[in-house]
Amino acid sequence: MMQDDGEKFQRSRIRILRPLRRRSDVTQRRLRRGVYLLPSLFTLGNMFCGYCCIVYAMRGEFATAAPFIGLAIVVDMLDGRIARMTGTESAFGVEFDSLADIISFGLAPAILTFTWGLQPLGRLGWAAGFIYVAAAAVRLARFNIQSGSHDKRFFVGMPSPAAASVPAATVYFYPWGFHGYAEALPVLAMVLVPALLMVSTIRFRSFKNLDLGMRRSYPILLVIAVGLALLAAEPEIILIVMAYTYLASAFVEMVWHKARRRHDLTDQAEPLTQDSRGA
Repeated sequence: MMQDDGEKFQRSRIRILRPLRRRSDVTQRRLRRGVYLLPSLFTLGNMFCGYCCIVYAMRGEFATAAPFIGLAIVVDMLDGRIARMTGTESAFGVEFDSLADIISFGLAPAILTFTWGLQPLGRLGWAAGFIYVAAAAVRLARFNIQSGSHDKRFFVGMPSPAAASVPAATVYFYPWGFHGYAEALPVLAMVLVPALLMVSTIRFRSFKNLDLGMRRSYPILLVIAVGLALLAAEPEIILIVMAYTYLASAFVEMVWHKARRRHDLTDQAEPLTQDSRGA
C-alpha cells in the first residue's frame, strides 16, 4: 500500500513539472528563432537603405540619397559579424545578403549616378550605369563561390560596398549634379573605374584580421576618436578622401610589393657576385 502511494506521488510530481519543462523549451525555441532572425533583419535594413537611395535619387534629392549608401555599408558590415558572433551563419543568409547588396551597392549607385551626372550623356550614360550594375552582380557571385578559398586578408577585386562608396561620396560632396554633355563625361570614369576594379583580380585589403589586442586597442581607439571628430566636422571631405584613398590603396600596395621584390632580388644577387669574384 505504501509503495502504491509513493508511485502515485512520483507520477503527480512528473505531471506538475512537465508543463514547466514545456514552457522552458518553447522559450528556448523562440530565443533561437530570434537569434537566427537578427542578421536577416540587418540585411533587410541594408536593402531598405538601397531602396531609399533610389527613391530620393529619382526625386532629385541627391544630398539625401547619397548618405543612404553609406548607411547601407555600415549595416552590411554588422549583419555578417553578428551572424558569426551568434553562430547563425546559413546558406539562406549568404544568398539574402547578396541580393540585398545588389540593390544597395549595384542598382542604387547606378541610378544615383545616372540621375546626378550621366543623364546628359543619353544612351551612353545609361549604358555605363548598366555596366556598373552588371559588374556588381558578377563581383558578388564570384565572392560567394570563392568564399573560404582565398586569403582572408585580401579581397579579390574591389568589394562592392567600397566601389559604391566612390560615387556616393562624390555625389554627397557635390550634390548639384551635371547638366551638360561635356561636363558629364568625367562621370563615366567615376562609374567605370570602380566597375572594372570589382571584376578585376587586383587584391584589396579586407582588414578582417586586424589585431585589436589590449596592447594595440588604445592607439586604435584614439585613431577612431580622431576620425569620428573629423567626420563630424567635415563629413563631405572626409568621406570622399576615404573612398578614393581605398580605391588607390590597391595600386599603392601593388607598387610597394614590386619595389620590395626588386630590393630582395638585388640583395640576393649581391652575395653571388661577391662569391664569383672571390673564386
